[in-house]
Order: sequence, then structure tokens, then C-alpha cells
Amino acid sequence: QVQPVESGGGLVQAGGSLRLSCTASVRNFSDYNIAWYRQAPGKERERVAAMSLTNDGPKIYNDAVKGRFTISRDNAKKTVYLQMTNVNFEDTAVYYCVAGFYSAGHPVNYWGQGTQVTVSS
Repeated sequence: QVQPVESGGGLVQAGGSLRLSCTASVRNFSDYNIAWYRQAPGKERERVAAMSLTNDGPKIYNDAVKGRFTISRDNAKKTVYLQMTNVNFEDTAVYYCVAGFYSAGHPVNYWGQGTQVTVSS
């Protein structure tokens, strides 16, 4: 069982920066694709960014964060990061890390508990 654990959330001023981390104590961490999702109050959960097994692979970003957020990973540390810059009020949400792979063509995903990010004025 894979249990991602997020950290790094908190209060940040609009225009500021924050880095979220996600660790997963699993032997074959480098075999998992990683994504960050978020859910704001009263809104549906949405994908923020996703990446494949290495930093050289493709990365996908939600249009709302493109150019401001960067997803990356350090497989040796079994950690994934979400660097958030120039944050705005719409970035306030609970952020979730998801580690996943495909088994017989079907996605298998493991979700973390989430970390709260609040953007203030």
C-alpha cells in the first residue's frame, strides 16, 4: 500500500511563493506517475499538474497555473515537489498528491491526505 504524505502548505501572501512536497515510502517510487490535485471550498477537485517517471518526461499543467507552478521529482529522495510562484487568491485550496500506475490498462491511484494552502492579501 502506497501512502503519499504532503507537506509544505500554509499561509502565503498573494504574489508570494510556496513549495509543496510529497513523499511516499515505497520501494519502487520511481515506477509511479505523480500528480497534484486541489480542491477549493465549494468547487470540484481539479488536477493542477502531472508528470511521468522522471524529470525528463512530459509534464502537464492546468491552464490556471501554467507558467506559475512547476512540478518536479527527486526519485532518490522519493519526493515530488510543487513549486508555486506568484500565487493568487484562486490558488487557495487543499492540495493532494497522487501516486499512480497502470495495471492491465487500468489506473491505480493512491491519494495523500492533503495539505491546506491559503493565499492572503
